[in-house]
Amino acid sequence: MCGMPQQPPVRTTSRRLPRPDASMSLITNVMDHSLDEGYAEAAARKQADGDGGMPKTLRAKLGLAGGLVLAALVVTVGAAQARVEAPVVAKEREELIERIDRETEAADKLEDGIDTLRADVSARQREALRQSGESDRADLVGILAGAVAVHGPGVKLVVNDAKDTSGGGDGDARSTTGFSDTGRVRDRDMQRVVNGLWESGAEAISINGQRLTALSAIRAAGDAILVDNRPLVPPYTVFAVGDGQELSSRFQNSSDGLYLHALQENYGIRTALSVEDDLRLPAAPSVIVRTAQPITETAPEKGTS
Repeated sequence: MCGMPQQPPVRTTSRRLPRPDASMSLITNVMDHSLDEGYAEAAARKQADGDGGMPKTLRAKLGLAGGLVLAALVVTVGAAQARVEAPVVAKEREELIERIDRETEAADKLEDGIDTLRADVSARQREALRQSGESDRADLVGILAGAVAVHGPGVKLVVNDAKDTSGGGDGDARSTTGFSDTGRVRDRDMQRVVNGLWESGAEAISINGQRLTALSAIRAAGDAILVDNRPLVPPYTVFAVGDGQELSSRFQNSSDGLYLHALQENYGIRTALSVEDDLRLPAAPSVIVRTAQPITETAPEKGTS
């Protein structure tokens, strides 16, 4: 009987599979040994000696508790003091604001009273000028003295600081005035502008609504310009009543007009001159009337006693 040939038995070998994280041995080592051996030994030795963790003795525990209580007390006292002082500071601030408001209101009332008295004095002075002579002559005197408001043709001149007031040019237009090379309009600049307009034929002049008279003063107080002790801020708008075309031409060709042009070229000061058909100038707030008296006594000649 023929049987089927037997196949040789299959040998199986046991083979160990690699760990899934075999490629991450470095990371695995770090995770398994997160604490350095030196630190671990130091911590174990400290724990064995009884130096780690909370204080063991009663004295140490009381000291720690006292320190915590003291810190909490300091924080509590500071918060309470701040809460107590806050209303006091707020009250003082409110009282100071109320005082400032009261003083400001009182100053405004005094200023209104001064304006009323000035208007009354000006009205009396104008009436005295009318009664002192003929009507036409009195009106002319009032216009020239600045005691009455005027209107008519003229020129409008706007003078303003340079855009970059910290810069200066290389020119020497101000070398004789003693001012530094800046782009700010100075009091002497406005003095020359006003004097140039008077010399060019202006009959009445105002700066920012402030009427000028023969006794007006243009001075400086720091960077501010004062006209009759009233501070003005730029831009400075000058109204000059007169023959507009002729006044404009004569002023631009005068030495003061050329000086203003030099300021514009060298220092960047901005100017604008235009001829106007009708300008309105207010009366001066206060006009001081002065009269001259003839000298009757003859002065002794030199050399005589």
